[in-house]
Amino acid sequence: MKLILIGQGGHSRVVEETADQLNIEVIGYLDDKYSFFDLENDKYIGPIHSVPKLIDLYSDIKFLISIGNNVVRKRIVERLNLSDTYYLTLIHPTAVISRSAEIGAGTVVMAQSIVQTNAKIGQHVIINTGSVIEHDNHLGDFVHLSPNATLTGGVSIEEGAHVGAGATVIPNVGIGSWSVVGAGATVINNVPNKCTAVGVPAKIKVKEDDTFVQHQ
Repeated sequence: MKLILIGQGGHSRVVEETADQLNIEVIGYLDDKYSFFDLENDKYIGPIHSVPKLIDLYSDIKFLISIGNNVVRKRIVERLNLSDTYYLTLIHPTAVISRSAEIGAGTVVMAQSIVQTNAKIGQHVIINTGSVIEHDNHLGDFVHLSPNATLTGGVSIEEGAHVGAGATVIPNVGIGSWSVVGAGATVINNVPNKCTAVGVPAKIKVKEDDTFVQHQ
């Protein structure tokens, strides 16, 4: 298998080291900071629209969008319009994954993370270092859990939501699509779509006219 990383920043370096520990060869990087497709130091580089060239070159090619921003990951997936079979699911060898868990294409599970019984994780999700996903969690596509986030049992995280470092979500709580849970927050109530929840216990703020107001 040959792996191409889409995006070349800090997150991609962590992804590449994870791939290396699994003996998966990263043969190049696609990023729109490059203006042309080339081979440099035995690695392919080029803009994102170079994907078809690499598919033509290799029958066993896989891609992984190694960009932390949820919105950008979704835009790239829509732009490329590839079959799910072209995306690699990458799981660090120190992660603990239940046999009954389901993990979608293009998702990355980082070191020391735990995914428990009957958890269902969507596509192009980032499960960062030391995160805990307890039993019966449901995570939509393009979700991002920052390091040491803890989702207790029965939590639902909708598409594109971001749970900050060290945050905790209590059992059976839902986080709406494209919402943000701040670092260190403790979420004890449902968070609506496109909101921010911060503090202990978390207070919910709704975005109105580019400002945030506390949600009653």
